Amino acid sequence: MKFAQRVSACLPALLLVSAVALSGCAGMTQQEKGTAAGAVIGGVVGNAMCGGVLCTGAGAAVGGVIGHEATKK
Repeated sequence: MKFAQRVSACLPALLLVSAVALSGCAGMTQQEKGTAAGAVIGGVVGNAMCGGVLCTGAGAAVGGVIGHEATKK
């Protein structure tokens, strides 16, 4: 239940940050967009799982790598 409460508490901020961040992605390549989106999603998941700065950073790093690799051509 704690996980769901953390995610629901972070959801409005996530949507706002994602909208602002992705609005600046018009000149980015598809791979750069995938990296940025992966980092944002990974950071939120890392924060929701542990709640600490270290987990957030690790989640963002892992999410960025996954997003980068997933959008390779």
